[in-house]
Amino acid sequence: MTIPVVMPTYARYDLAFERGEGAWLYTVDGRRFLDFGSGIAVTALGHAHPKLVKALQDQAAKVWHTSNLYHIPGQKRVAELLVANSFADTVFFCNSGAEANEGAIKMSRKFHQSRGSDRYRTMVCVNAFHGRTLATIAAGGQAKHLSGFAPMVQGFDHVPFGNLNEARAAITGETAAILVEPVQGEGGITAASADYLRGLRQMADEFGLLLMFDEVQTGIGRTGKLYAHQWADITPDIVTTAKGLGGGFPVGAILATEQAASAMAAGTHGTTYGGNPLAMACAEAVLTEVLSAGFLDGVNATAHTLWDGLRALANRYPTVISDVRGMGLMIGLKAVAEGGNGVLVKELMERGMLTVPAGDNVVRLLPPLIVGEAEITLALQTLDAACAAIAQGTA
Repeated sequence: MTIPVVMPTYARYDLAFERGEGAWLYTVDGRRFLDFGSGIAVTALGHAHPKLVKALQDQAAKVWHTSNLYHIPGQKRVAELLVANSFADTVFFCNSGAEANEGAIKMSRKFHQSRGSDRYRTMVCVNAFHGRTLATIAAGGQAKHLSGFAPMVQGFDHVPFGNLNEARAAITGETAAILVEPVQGEGGITAASADYLRGLRQMADEFGLLLMFDEVQTGIGRTGKLYAHQWADITPDIVTTAKGLGGGFPVGAILATEQAASAMAAGTHGTTYGGNPLAMACAEAVLTEVLSAGFLDGVNATAHTLWDGLRALANRYPTVISDVRGMGLMIGLKAVAEGGNGVLVKELMERGMLTVPAGDNVVRLLPPLIVGEAEITLALQTLDAACAAIAQGTA
């Protein structure tokens, strides 16, 4: 047998971690790394946050799983938190961002077809990422994700991100919904303007479409508000969320208005694990902390400090970094040289700092939302050293 016992679907870095604390991870051989990847925007409260650890331990001593054949009290509490702090009237819990996006796509079709319409197509953006299922790789539309999985699931129309004219021109009598990331994550940390998001809302209202935001990566305080679309002061019909929602425990959710979810009766959608007691204990702990007084103000203050430092860094090393972009603590550094994002990720890793590569030659900085001033200072110093090595050709 030549294939590894763990299927080789990942090009993994040669690192294995055994414990973490706050913004730090420790390898099995004792090395320490400053974690500015957060498990790809997942560990919103950092590692081993005491409130999250206690919530999980307390629930683990009671009941882990019952299935959705029965009421799960934690679902009601978490849903009430989400509804009270968002546009939504109702919430469906699942296990991941991809599942949330699948469910949102289904919901948009059910909404129209329950009203006697045959609308089913979803308008999506070029360079998007919505998950790894057959439908969500079709929604993302990226060739590298679609290769080998033909035929592509039908029902998606791709338009340039940020272009309202192209979006309007692509609407047909079969268009049911618009699905957009307020900040394209995997695609390269490209943020939509508030005017673009408001324009999508107006367009959806004009043509009777559902407006759906994929906030899997941007949600749960990552941009300085609970959800990124809130910066534009608009009301979507559906929002998908996951990643930071469980702080590291797998959980996702679909938030919806009463109208958008009106056709989702018993039997229309389901999940075995989604919203089980363990997941809800973690989500409740995360939301309680993120929504506590002053927490998001702290995220915005931290982000401001980090952005100032990164802009100065880009000015010092124009042959290494050409752009700093994103929102809040979801930041992209665009590398100048072809393949430069991989070089920068490697240089930072060798200096004890973890980051995440993205499309468009971008390095993602996704620190935990609890990251402190000392860690920000160290991160900027580490970035400076890595950029200097690259600029001098010693990397």
